[in-house]
Amino acid sequence: MKETILNIYVEIENKEVIGFKAISYEADGTDAEKINFLKQQAKKDYMRAARFEAPVNDKGKFISYRKFSRLESKGYHYKLYEEIFDYFKAPDNPLICVTPVLEGKILAD
Repeated sequence: MKETILNIYVEIENKEVIGFKAISYEADGTDAEKINFLKQQAKKDYMRAARFEAPVNDKGKFISYRKFSRLESKGYHYKLYEEIFDYFKAPDNPLICVTPVLEGKILAD
């Protein structure tokens, strides 16, 4: 059965998350096959991915990547990527591959 899967890019500059980019696919197969596919596409997808705003703190400033990582590791994916999930009409708990982009360099294999 096909499902929406996403490549999500976290753009980091000066240790702050300044934006997201994302692209979706309709894919079937095992979760491992889907993740493999997303990883293979990571470098190719970045330039054509849609751009999204980064989260900001209560003062309107970008959050640090360290804080972002802590939120992500605590399971706040849906809040962090809510705009992306809504845009692509992703199902609940979609399969995603998150790739950091540090100072313009895609950190993918």
